[in-house]
Amino acid sequence: MKQILHSVILGEGKPLCILHGFLGMLDNWKTLGTLYAENGFCVHLIDQRNHGKSFHSPDFDYDILADDLLNYLDEHHIASTALIGHSMGGKTAMQFACTYPERVNRLLVADIAPKYYPPHHQEIINGLNAIDTTNLKSRNDADQQLKKHISNPGIRQFLLKNLDRDEKKNCVSNLT
Repeated sequence: MKQILHSVILGEGKPLCILHGFLGMLDNWKTLGTLYAENGFCVHLIDQRNHGKSFHSPDFDYDILADDLLNYLDEHHIASTALIGHSMGGKTAMQFACTYPERVNRLLVADIAPKYYPPHHQEIINGLNAIDTTNLKSRNDADQQLKKHISNPGIRQFLLKNLDRDEKKNCVSNLT
């Protein structure tokens, strides 16, 4: 059975799918998505795999992310869409447009190019991996742990958006 990406759909009209960047989530695009919805688009804000509320999987590359988007469009009966992708979402959007050109009628890519980028998020990944979520009670607790690895409070706050609460009201990560 195919797993379908989590999304929030805003407005009515021509379909527009928006893909967030690495370590982001669909919430990052709610303000702009709402504006697009007010201007005649049916906006699909999509959490990519291993992000936000979408499913998690050890399988993760741009071909797979493009196929996830294809499954999403098929599930929502969208034959062709305008597509906005930011950073990692931009790479996904470019891969999707090259693999399934008939499914894309407009493409906007922000903050990334179709080239190789050397790994540059290791400090962030190390910090996220160092968070002990077993007894985490608050975002502030997580922030104190993350501060040991990431000094920039803005980056920490962005990353801490990925914390959620489980049924016992404990903080848990939405990142793999």
